[in-house]
Amino acid sequence: MTISPRRSFTLLFIPLLACSLLLAGCALRPDRNLRSSNLYDLGPLPQAKVTLPAVHVSIAEISAPAWLDSTAMFYRLDYANSQQPHPYAQSRWLSAPAQMFGQRLKARIAAAGGIAANASDAASNLSMLRIDANDFIHAFDAPEKSHGDVSMRVSVYSGRALIAQKSFTKSANAPSNNADGGAKALATASDAVIDEIIPWLATLPLKR
Repeated sequence: MTISPRRSFTLLFIPLLACSLLLAGCALRPDRNLRSSNLYDLGPLPQAKVTLPAVHVSIAEISAPAWLDSTAMFYRLDYANSQQPHPYAQSRWLSAPAQMFGQRLKARIAAAGGIAANASDAASNLSMLRIDANDFIHAFDAPEKSHGDVSMRVSVYSGRALIAQKSFTKSANAPSNNADGGAKALATASDAVIDEIIPWLATLPLKR
């Protein structure tokens, strides 16, 4: 059986056209994993329940362990294995927890009438604040009970001299036992930590 040149071209063209349309569709369609992911931040600044003092500090980039230095949102089953954090498969932070906490702290200091400069600006007239993130996780005491844990170690320097150092740890109950509840609990716990950091800074002999 002999295939005419015209029919041969048609048989070749149709698969090529179908392949081109498929590739174009893949290029235009959003990534399924990205589209189905839930993205969280710490939400709007809380309404001030107490008047915080105005402090003037320079804040360095917050240090965090490798597992917290990403946008992954972690949970831990304390009732099963408290040494094994797990990432939520379809839920992530908009930015790394340490970065979100640092921005939150700066915003809260500014809202209280203080100054929170970036360490990269080299403001030599301000005391330096260095923070190490120790924990930022949604922890389950039981399948039906969970909370958010935030723990930060804060060190304050005047030049190269260490003025003071203190750890701040807060927990907040999660309103639901899922990523949404964990995000809300961690936002609440973060603000509770900041509510203690700022008054503590006000007790120190900071540079002005």
